[in-house]
Amino acid sequence: MGVTATLWLVEQSGKDKRLPEPCIFVVFGASGDLTKRKLLPALFHLRQAGRGPFYEKAGALRDILQNHAMEILALIAMEPPESFQAEAVRSEKLKVWHSIAAIPLEHAIRGQYGPGTIEGKKVGGYRQEDRVNPESATETFAEVRLEIANWRWAGVPFYLRTGKRLAKRFTEARIIFKASPTQLFKQDSGIGEAEPNVITLRIQPDEGISLQFGVKPPGLTADLSKVAMRFSYEDAFGKSSANGYERLLLDAMLGDATLFSHRDGVEATWALFTPVLDAWAKDPDASFPNYSARSWGPSNVAMPLSDEAPGRDLWG
Repeated sequence: MGVTATLWLVEQSGKDKRLPEPCIFVVFGASGDLTKRKLLPALFHLRQAGRGPFYEKAGALRDILQNHAMEILALIAMEPPESFQAEAVRSEKLKVWHSIAAIPLEHAIRGQYGPGTIEGKKVGGYRQEDRVNPESATETFAEVRLEIANWRWAGVPFYLRTGKRLAKRFTEARIIFKASPTQLFKQDSGIGEAEPNVITLRIQPDEGISLQFGVKPPGLTADLSKVAMRFSYEDAFGKSSANGYERLLLDAMLGDATLFSHRDGVEATWALFTPVLDAWAKDPDASFPNYSARSWGPSNVAMPLSDEAPGRDLWG
């Protein structure tokens, strides 16, 4: 079983299919453009708010992966805490971050969006945004591959990915399971290699959980089809008017630090990402911009995405 942080789609477009390696793939803030940007927990309109200078200094890796995506990774990968007290939860998350090996530069991918077409209208690239350097080397897309060197997760890759002006706006984590040791149907019936089972934790929008697995359709043909069982918070409990900020403000007033970052954790995650940021700063990517607005990012990502909308089979 594996976990990854990023945007993941099991099947590529056309006939070229590639099964993913078992992993955990966390997609965080996958979407969005810098003019209509809604990510957890930030919300701003670049042109109206004049946030171009902020993003020029931040970039996708600092903005999302180092903090938000690493929190999601830790919550998925950590061992059960002895209690829900803040110190117990922090301790288990810190163990995960301290177990992550240094990130090789070849496992870090960056990109910047260029001009594209949205709903039939041509739009500019990042360098054409308000108060952005026309020769900017700031990444608007980032992906890293992490390895957690502990007993449970050794050998399981974790992918973290975030991007702006991608083809769809959503935040989710996908846990892609290993295939069974043997596939009897494949041996005897000519069925192609079965796709892995996938648990998807949808954070936004349409919060919920989905389990994707393969079934044999009724009839005499030997084939497998993907199906999904879905749980939707809105369908089960109705639409909530609350947001994440309300919960954090209440916890702050109650003195509950469980959901807040601690210095030890912040230092641990920065220690992992700072070498990558330093290397990128010394060697700007001459290929920028290297993906068009409303695409799925650069062509050299570790796991290419299909032209289909991710999660379409899971969320409709």
